[in-house]
Amino acid sequence: MQLTFLGTSAGRPTKTRNVTSIAFCLPEPYCGFWLFDTGEGTQHRLLHGGLKLNKLERIFITHLHGDHLYGLPGLLSSRTYFEGAGKLQIYGPAGLREYLNVIFQHSGVHLGYELEVIEVTAGVVAADDRFVVEAAELEHRLPCFGYRITERPQQGQLQLARLAELGVRPGPLYGKLKRGESITLEDGRTVSSADVVGPQLPGRIVTILGDTTPCDNAIRLAKGADLLVHEATFAGGMEEKAAAYGHSTIRQAAEIAAAAGVKRLVVTHFSSRFDDEAVAELVADARTIFPHTDAAYDYAEFQVKRST
Repeated sequence: MQLTFLGTSAGRPTKTRNVTSIAFCLPEPYCGFWLFDTGEGTQHRLLHGGLKLNKLERIFITHLHGDHLYGLPGLLSSRTYFEGAGKLQIYGPAGLREYLNVIFQHSGVHLGYELEVIEVTAGVVAADDRFVVEAAELEHRLPCFGYRITERPQQGQLQLARLAELGVRPGPLYGKLKRGESITLEDGRTVSSADVVGPQLPGRIVTILGDTTPCDNAIRLAKGADLLVHEATFAGGMEEKAAAYGHSTIRQAAEIAAAAGVKRLVVTHFSSRFDDEAVAELVADARTIFPHTDAAYDYAEFQVKRST
């Protein structure tokens, strides 16, 4: 499970940072990915990042400000030209469906795949046999949501050394044991799944927040997460300015991470006033509050490790 940051700048792009978009790459054996926000130029970033639009399964939009949204129409149009592009689901605030309908109507776009737009409210917004996604509204100048992605518990790993001792050869029998079934060997011995499969693995939790001032829902969505993505538009000491624009300082992001008890914080959405050297100084400041803080940059990849 991995997050790839396709854009990390707030408001407008810079020479080194594009506007906001994050790819959530699904763990093996799945080879698809989801997008969180699609700022202008997101499809160009995907080309450089090696992610193909026919593998895109879901898009989650936090809010309708342009630096999080303006790349969406072009991306959806281009996806038509990718062989094997199946149904795509888009989640976001009220108004998203109308936004797309107007653009498609006046530009004559015809998509070659099924598109479903789900306008979200607080609560569980998506669920399948792999993940549950919960949304809650944050505090910003427009309706804005954060998303909590919870991986369902996973089956334990096969204990290969024990299988070798028992004389179980790799092949279909491994699959049966992995599924919880018992098997009978050629010599009549029975091997149960419980004998050779380790304990169930807990699911991982990733929280991706949209633009927000510090609020209770940010803490609730992030509670115990293995990785939290939080905006850090402004530096510590600029709290008044951050509040005026519906944003957070990097110190406030660190305080949210500490209050929520997350394992790791990745900060993004930096004001264009901060170059890479300044961002490094911001992170050093945040680490005095929450040591496990890292700054995202365009094309940065962060693995989501399983809690032990």
